[in-house]
Amino acid sequence: MAETWLIVGLGNPGAQYERTRHNVGQMVVAELASRYSSRFSKHRAHAMVAEARIAPGGPKTILAIPNSFMNVSGGPVAGLLKYYSIDVDKLIVVHDELDIDFDSIKIKRGGGHGGHNGLRDIAKAVDSPDFTRVRVGIGRPPGRQDPADYVLREFSSTERQSLALVLAEAADAVEAVVSVGLLEAQQRFHAPKS
Repeated sequence: MAETWLIVGLGNPGAQYERTRHNVGQMVVAELASRYSSRFSKHRAHAMVAEARIAPGGPKTILAIPNSFMNVSGGPVAGLLKYYSIDVDKLIVVHDELDIDFDSIKIKRGGGHGGHNGLRDIAKAVDSPDFTRVRVGIGRPPGRQDPADYVLREFSSTERQSLALVLAEAADAVEAVVSVGLLEAQQRFHAPKS
């Protein structure tokens, strides 16, 4: 049987958070579902899930958006890994990243959580930090604005003009990890933009 991947987009539930920077991971997973005409349905692991194949004959992918708040994403992620019998090395978590400029995408496997409570909770729940992260840059807050406040605000009007391209590029990065592997995906997406 072909391997199965779990792709999780982090964010917070509820309409008030839908378009905030913290929910960019959910936006990317929604973009992937749209590409494959996949519909989300409720899953008992406290998440919305959709199934897709990134390429004809390619591995099955489970696209997931936890119904929990960002800081307690670990339970739903661990539940989905168990339900679908997926190993942690086939988990991709898409999330916002303060330490990367807006409109930049970085991919890595493992490492610390860098203060990101969603990643911290997932690593604890799955008992390993060794999953792949597609990190969507949102940049640092201006001036002395509190980062916790900044991530819960909507993208600026200038950022919104290019947000669709950023989401598409992050979705492309997820597809690349699944189809060509981590190393080649990193080479493709970490190259300087011309």
